[in-house]
Amino acid sequence: MSICKHIVMALAWFSVANPGFAADFSDPTWPCVQRKVEDLSMGLMWPHPVNGTDTPELRPEIDEIAGLLALRRIELDELQPQVAAFAARHKGNPDVLGLVFQQVFDTLSDRRKRIIGGIGEFSLKQIDLASQIDLARAEMDQALTAEPPDYDTVDALEEQLDWDQLIYTDRQRSITYLCETPQIIERRLFSISQMLQQLAADQG
Repeated sequence: MSICKHIVMALAWFSVANPGFAADFSDPTWPCVQRKVEDLSMGLMWPHPVNGTDTPELRPEIDEIAGLLALRRIELDELQPQVAAFAARHKGNPDVLGLVFQQVFDTLSDRRKRIIGGIGEFSLKQIDLASQIDLARAEMDQALTAEPPDYDTVDALEEQLDWDQLIYTDRQRSITYLCETPQIIERRLFSISQMLQQLAADQG
């Protein structure tokens, strides 16, 4: 069985065994069990219209707090005091906090979309490599069944096949992390929205 068929079977099995996930079979180049959703909706995360007026005086503060919130390496709990102080300075104004979330959303959703594009490119490379491996196996079978067998060709193909399979397997190990990254970003955006809405309610 070819590597490409193994991939399809593995995704189908995972979807059955894990009903919370759904592979997007509408896009055969998408390698993740999570459904492919390229664009997020800010309206689903921030329920209020963003009517705040951006001003030169306000912009540096928004840039600073939004920039920190967009850094995934910093846990939101660590930023809570700083974000709460910002909200207090602006009396929990939902318009100001909406401007903050809008900037964080634009930054992280753009980053997420680029990651999804990178996953697609990664998948295409894996598909090409899987096809290359299948072709090498077929050529090796032909060389072995030739009369007389072409052992020089078999040796060369076997060496290349070992190398290609090593690369393929090594890349596959990173797919789980790559596929989880868009969801990690999405969860962070939801958490940031909840934090800012709570601060608006507390300070308002």
